[in-house]
Parts: sequence; structure tokens; C-alpha cells
Amino acid sequence: MTQKSDAVVLLSGGLDSATVLAVAKDQGFTCHALSFDYGQRHRLELEAAKAVGKALGVVTHVILPLDLRLIGGSALTSEIDVPKDRNDQEMESGIPVTYVPARNTVFLAIALGMAETIGAFDLFIGVNAVDYSGYPDCRPEFIEQFERLANLATKAGVEGTGGFRVHTPLIEMTKGEIIQRGIDLGVDYGLTLSCYDPQTDATPCGHCDSCQLRARGFAAAGLVDPALRRRST
Repeated sequence: MTQKSDAVVLLSGGLDSATVLAVAKDQGFTCHALSFDYGQRHRLELEAAKAVGKALGVVTHVILPLDLRLIGGSALTSEIDVPKDRNDQEMESGIPVTYVPARNTVFLAIALGMAETIGAFDLFIGVNAVDYSGYPDCRPEFIEQFERLANLATKAGVEGTGGFRVHTPLIEMTKGEIIQRGIDLGVDYGLTLSCYDPQTDATPCGHCDSCQLRARGFAAAGLVDPALRRRST
């Protein structure tokens, strides 16, 4: 039997990252999950990440403390209100205050370090350039440049013993397509949390950009979001 390759999967506990983990597993990778306790107001997503990782059988799951509140600059890490009930025009214009400065750059850099440590050359991240909130670090251009950096700034890259690849299987998919792909792979979306401003019992607000995009995705897929059960109980 061919030995499976190791991969580091960034796992936030949200819908996209859960789907990416399922895709990586389906492709035959031995998955090592990496999550961040970065001072996010929706820190409850880490409990979701633990549940998703366990359900999908990750080999290891590292939750790294990294307090980005010390930098601030985002509604997710400082005392800035999370935008609610924005219309399409508002969501499509400019970079929202929920953007966390350099978050994906930092997360991928640490995932790269973890990959070097365990001898992996594959990183998975659930960025999306179709149904997303306008974040600059979710674009294909960013991923291409980070992958180039990964192969310039690592021991394996310099010595030529392996090449790093950043996998973004969801980047050109709509939210509805992402959800359908996850359902096909057996993802339990009832375990996930996408909301930027959930209640203390993990009930999603239903009004932030992330909640709205999630709702549209389930509607497009013709499915009922399991998270709605939490809101109705």
C-alpha cells in the first residue's frame, strides 16, 4: 500500500475550512489540523474546529495561541462593531472592517513552519475568491506569491529536497458548490460555526456578512443549514 503524504490543513471551524479538510482527506492525505486562538471575538469557532477535526479523523490538531488583539485593526480583534444586514452593494464595495490585517499571511507562515517540522509539503487553506467578503488575502494572486515564497524561504526549498504546494480547492467555487461538495464528502455542517458575532451558546447572529453568505450558499444548494436548528432552540 502506498504511504499517504502528510498535509497541514488550516482549520478555523467554519464551513469552508471543514470542507477543505474533507477534500484533503478524500485526496488521500494524512491530515494535521492547525487552528489559531488569535483573540477573535468568535473564539467559539475553536470548539467547532475541535469537533470537525475529530469527526474527520485528523492525526494531530494544534491550536496555537496568537493574540492579534495586541495589533487590533479589525472588528474581529478589537472594539469595532461587526457590520450587520449589509446589502450586496455594501458587501461588494471595499475591504470590510472584519478583515484581520495579514491574517492569512501569518497563518500560512506558521502552517509552513509546521509542515517543515513534520516533513510535509502540502498546505490546505479554505480561501475563496467568489462568494467571499472582499479580503485581499483570499485571492489567487496572494496564494501564488505565498507558494513562491514558501519555496524560497525554507530549508527544503533551498536544498531542493521537496517543493511546497498551497492547495486552495475552493477558490473558484460558489458557496453553494462548496456546500454540495462537502455534503458529498460527508461533512456534518451542524458542527461548524461561521458567524462573526455569535451568542455565548454559539447561536449564530444570522445578520453578519458571514452568516448571510452561508445562508445564501445553503439556499443555492437547496439544503437547510443545520445551524438554523441552534437558532430555533
